[in-house]
Amino acid sequence: MSAEHSQQWIDKMTHWTPEDIPWADFDGSKLSPDILMVVKAASMVERNAGDYTEYLGRIFTNDPAFKQLAVQWRKEEVQHGDVLGRYAELADPDFNFAQRFKRFTDGYKVPIELDSSVRGSQTGELLARCIVETGTSSFYSALRDATDEPVLKAICHRIAGDEFRHYKWFYDYMKRYMDAEGVGIFRRALVAIGRIKETDDDELAFAYHAANEPADMVYDRLRCNRAYAARAYGFYQPKHTERAVNMILKVIGLDPQGWLGSAAKSFAWKKMRSRAEAMKAAA
Repeated sequence: MSAEHSQQWIDKMTHWTPEDIPWADFDGSKLSPDILMVVKAASMVERNAGDYTEYLGRIFTNDPAFKQLAVQWRKEEVQHGDVLGRYAELADPDFNFAQRFKRFTDGYKVPIELDSSVRGSQTGELLARCIVETGTSSFYSALRDATDEPVLKAICHRIAGDEFRHYKWFYDYMKRYMDAEGVGIFRRALVAIGRIKETDDDELAFAYHAANEPADMVYDRLRCNRAYAARAYGFYQPKHTERAVNMILKVIGLDPQGWLGSAAKSFAWKKMRSRAEAMKAAA
């Protein structure tokens, strides 16, 4: 795909803006404190897309079309963060999004001084991106279905749609690189498993800390990871994990409707429930 074609593709997309959100419909009586804490943490991660876009530019330095698409991705991710931050300020007048986000970026840095993918190939980088978009798409779908607050429901519905579209962008590009680099199913599966395991890294835990905990509280990764997961994992329903598994198997190159797909969906749901209960007990 040429850079010109990529730009035409982007220009044709219809996209929502903050003005499309029904802010006046906010009903604080329908918002739980646990959900608000998760929203505050999510606003940090979404807003922090700039560094990762710079990293992608280094990895795909010879692909101007993809770099153009990555810039559009960044624009939409930043909007997600800003809208979630605005929502958090609406729900909690004592929450200062700008100050909290600065606290997050001061303490958490994305490693960007690299000229080759940490995944071992450009195919692996795009596959890892698909895994992240799978996670965010399922997360915002689950959060949308878990809340009765109308403004948050509208926001999550839009963000979930964006994240699924981003998944398709990265998947389409991955297929081009996969053919050129010859990355087989086994290697793709290893990258997928590795990226899924990184869910417990510092990013979400520190985002929870920066967004929710007092300024004088010392960061503890285990405590914050448990506090975040105990809340967020409880939002999921079987339909959310099933869709996520379908998306993951698709990028690996396995049939989501086969026996392996059925086993994976059953395992994923049981794992999600057991982990949610364990994190809740630990927290």
